[in-house]
Amino acid sequence: MGLSIDEQKAVDRFRKAVVEPSQSKLVILDFWAEWCGPCKALTPVLEKVAGEYADKGVVLAKINVDEEQFIAAQFQVRSIPTVYAMFQGQPIADLTNARSESQLKAILDQLLGQLPVQAGAVDGAGAPQGPSPEELAQFVKLGEEALAAGDAQRAAGIFAQITEFAEGNAPAHAGLVRALVMLGEVDQARQVMEVIDSDPRLATDPAIAPARAALELAGERVDDGELAALRAAAAADPANMDAQLAFAEAAFAAGARDEAADTLLAMIAADREWNEGAARTKLLKIFEATGLEDEWVVSVRRRLSRVLFG
Repeated sequence: MGLSIDEQKAVDRFRKAVVEPSQSKLVILDFWAEWCGPCKALTPVLEKVAGEYADKGVVLAKINVDEEQFIAAQFQVRSIPTVYAMFQGQPIADLTNARSESQLKAILDQLLGQLPVQAGAVDGAGAPQGPSPEELAQFVKLGEEALAAGDAQRAAGIFAQITEFAEGNAPAHAGLVRALVMLGEVDQARQVMEVIDSDPRLATDPAIAPARAALELAGERVDDGELAALRAAAAADPANMDAQLAFAEAAFAAGARDEAADTLLAMIAADREWNEGAARTKLLKIFEATGLEDEWVVSVRRRLSRVLFG
């Protein structure tokens, strides 16, 4: 009562993300922000422990204090990270000072021994089935956020853990491939793709397409000397489209995605129809491999729109 529309929306988001799951699960509620260094140090610990305790009924929920200022104010958050354990809609323990795995696990073990938390579902033989589909989706989201933030190491760890729980989870397999490619572990990424291709359900899932694109682009990686030579050749002859494309491909594979995008956009501006639109096709494949919701992709897509329609 008395809430603005935006405040009511914030309450609804919090209810779905935290209150409803906490009716039967133990929710670790993490208040954080992008600019917070200690938050970034604590996040991997929370994610790892939450993943290990998922079959015991533990769920991790993250609240960005910059995006959800109203919710942060209701909890009187004055510094971050601030971490609470939530059960049945109420904070029951302050976990903020539990900065190590052992400390966090000790508190969770104590809480789980005292509360009627619903563990993961069990099969007919009474064995735990692991996290629910909703919980797995939450972990996939965390992995995608880590990828978007450029933290490929953490993303790979999250996605690998999900694939252990759910061998048929296509988004997790795709995320693992993309994270490994970002880390330069192309051979490992190919091994994961072989696992994907061996399972028809995974191989045909639309979620795998970005991973295939990322792996294909990674195949264009060259060493530093070759990259420098391609860069020099492209700079010496801006009208040579083949040289521009070769450099753009190698630049993206080497992680210099800004240079790759600048080069491809310049090619499209100069002659969008060259080689049946090869520059635009390559740029779209880069978008797919990176992720259409990635902030960098969104920015470059705006630039592409200005080139095409401006």
